[in-house]
Amino acid sequence: MFPLELCHTYIFHVSATAVGLGRGVLHGALSFLSLLKVFTKYGKCYMFNSGEEGRPLLTTVKGGTGNGLEIMLDIQQDEYLPIWGETEETTFEAGVKVQIHSQSEPPFVQELGFGVAPGFQTFVATQEQRLTYLPPPWGECRSSDVGLDFFPVYSITACRIDCETRYIVENCNCKMVHMPGDAPFCTPEQYKECAEPALGLLAEKDSNYCICRMPCNLTRYNKELSMVKIPSKTSAKYLEKKFNKSEKYISENILVLDIFFEALNYETIEQKKAYEVAALLGDIGGQMGLFIGASILTILELFDYIYELIKERLLDLLGKEEEEGSHDENVSTCDPMPNHSETISHTVNVPLQTTLGTLEEIAC
Repeated sequence: MFPLELCHTYIFHVSATAVGLGRGVLHGALSFLSLLKVFTKYGKCYMFNSGEEGRPLLTTVKGGTGNGLEIMLDIQQDEYLPIWGETEETTFEAGVKVQIHSQSEPPFVQELGFGVAPGFQTFVATQEQRLTYLPPPWGECRSSDVGLDFFPVYSITACRIDCETRYIVENCNCKMVHMPGDAPFCTPEQYKECAEPALGLLAEKDSNYCICRMPCNLTRYNKELSMVKIPSKTSAKYLEKKFNKSEKYISENILVLDIFFEALNYETIEQKKAYEVAALLGDIGGQMGLFIGASILTILELFDYIYELIKERLLDLLGKEEEEGSHDENVSTCDPMPNHSETISHTVNVPLQTTLGTLEEIAC
């Protein structure tokens, strides 16, 4: 199951009036002793289901509401620090910030967290996504197995925290409270005079210092939020007696967070090569075969055309010679033939006419 980062927006601690888990494998009461305390830019936060320091990873066998983490929090607005002036980091909201991330990814709740407001029960339906990107030369991802200076597994958030830590230590000789490493913590004066301005300069002008590429394997959680108003009219008096608080206090300070899996499956998004070597060789072979086949057919057709042309010319020449020979044989002279030993006589009986003579006489 996913780890959960829970952080108060203003103060450095979160108190819980009642904390409980859903039904299924996640059952029984949960106390803050089972939550891992971590430090972020907001101060002290709590991580649920981190799997660190010998804590077992909790799982669930069903999806849907009631089969995940359900927690009720009292944000205690009366303890918020007053706002005396407006600065870049001045916030006016009340509530908690929550981030859902994988166990191998450090929290980055100040930028990736979502807010949960008091006076509402917030339902968060989440779905796991597993993304796979290609390394160079097809893509620009970085292997997740190649760790960083302060984190064994590479991720974008780990890269940014690692980079910011090195930058602050190099420029201020100290580290902020949420940064890893063995450097000494910055004093309030160093925070004001060096750490905060250096971090702002890093974010605005020196963006080439921190170049964090996409990891080749990434797990993230999509979220769908819905809210209902609490307390209801029927439960207001019960909650007033249980917590010994007024209905106004409950509506301004109490919130319920219910996080669960939408379904016990995950979505895979994989980046593939647009043109692989096998496809390239296949296309080259196909094109070469097509062009070679077309060339051979063209050459054969050219030879066939030349053959037919020569054949037609020869037949024309032979036809002319035969015509000339047959014409010479059919043409004769009126001279008597010397080899004729006898004359051929032929009488033609023409009615009422006299005999004309022999055949030679008639022909001549």
